[in-house]
Amino acid sequence: MNSTAPGRTALRMSATLLLVGQLLYIVITQMHAGGEANNHPAIFAAYARSEIWTAVHAGQFTATAILLAGLFALSSALDVPAGVARWAARFGAAAAAVSLALYGVVMAVDGVALKQAVGAWASAPDSEKAARFASAEAIRWIEWGARSYQNFALGLALLLVAAAVARTAWLPRPIAYLMGLSGLTYLTQGWVAGTDGFTRTHDVLIVLAWVLNLAWMIWLAVVARRGAGS
Repeated sequence: MNSTAPGRTALRMSATLLLVGQLLYIVITQMHAGGEANNHPAIFAAYARSEIWTAVHAGQFTATAILLAGLFALSSALDVPAGVARWAARFGAAAAAVSLALYGVVMAVDGVALKQAVGAWASAPDSEKAARFASAEAIRWIEWGARSYQNFALGLALLLVAAAVARTAWLPRPIAYLMGLSGLTYLTQGWVAGTDGFTRTHDVLIVLAWVLNLAWMIWLAVVARRGAGS
């Protein structure tokens, strides 16, 4: 590996943050109340019954912040030549920051507003249930929109950083290809969430993104570890 010692240190840090954030997010998400997400009466009832809703969403936000900090650190660790590649890394870092801000909006809508709305609907008298349900559904649609644009921002961040990785001589180029595929998966998620909501297709795309992310993150961690001993 021809990177400098500071570059290797930054690479190890970014690889660790990325992998820890992704694994933590997957584990925490398994605790999220489940069901057919677009079946609003059924899923809202499940959400209203959840006693760990706030903790789960706080955990998801924390895990995402760790992951995106890793992506930001990776963009800074790349020793790319001046020009398009360097600007791609910088814009990728900016898109990662935008993605985190948008994810905060998603968690505020889903983790706080929607929980309060479905709780009010579940406990409302019959005469008020229709109005309460309509309010909860409107908040759900806001969540679709926020999630859609957060996915777009994350997909763009991955594509930009992948372009910079591809121009980094001491990193295997297939890592960039896997990152790019992951970015395209997030862009597709954004489109599906914005048009059809949280469908089965959206769920499949989430899992596919996880698999792709783990593949390139583990590979990156291996490269960083080997570099530490070189």
